[in-house]
Amino acid sequence: MTIRIVLADDQPLIRAGLRVLMADTPDMEIVGEAGTGAEAVALVEETRPDVVVMDIRMPDMDGIEATRRIETAHVLMLTTFDDDEYVYGSLRAGASGFLVKDMALEEILAAIRVVANGEALIAPSVTKKLIEEFAARPEPAPRAARPVDGVTEREREVLTLVGRGLSNQEIAAELVISVATAKAHVARLLAKLGARDRVQLVIIAYELGLVRPPA
Repeated sequence: MTIRIVLADDQPLIRAGLRVLMADTPDMEIVGEAGTGAEAVALVEETRPDVVVMDIRMPDMDGIEATRRIETAHVLMLTTFDDDEYVYGSLRAGASGFLVKDMALEEILAAIRVVANGEALIAPSVTKKLIEEFAARPEPAPRAARPVDGVTEREREVLTLVGRGLSNQEIAAELVISVATAKAHVARLLAKLGARDRVQLVIIAYELGLVRPPA
């Protein structure tokens, strides 16, 4: 299956660099490029890509607002470590993960494939670091855990493990259940909590106090 991609960045050189990187990748196709968030939203409606590689800082409409308006594609945010103040907002808007602009080609391509497959970038150290850092802020992290309407005790356990960054396989081993059962629990959590992907489940786990940020 060919992964259809929209590149959104206000710097033509960044888009050109990404285009060159992907030119010889047979399972990826760039179906459009945008220089602003508004252009990205319109282009997604027109081309229906699988993945949008989205810069956080853009004129007219930033990447966070554009991500919030995109419902038909997975969004990977382009970021640098001095974009800290934008990262939590990106996660809340529905971003599925982050690409650091100086990542190696193999890592960028792997990230796009992971997100196109419906997963989220939780395991890579950069994303985990960013999630933990922003979950540690007072606004999204309450003092005590709260009950969640409609979520069973087992699903609550699974949500806690997702919040710790565990994969379905690791959750299955931790709870002594099958991988298929772990995957089913995660799917039900996504539906019950209205979360787009696992990254949003991680944020919800922190917000509910199920997972504590590192000291």
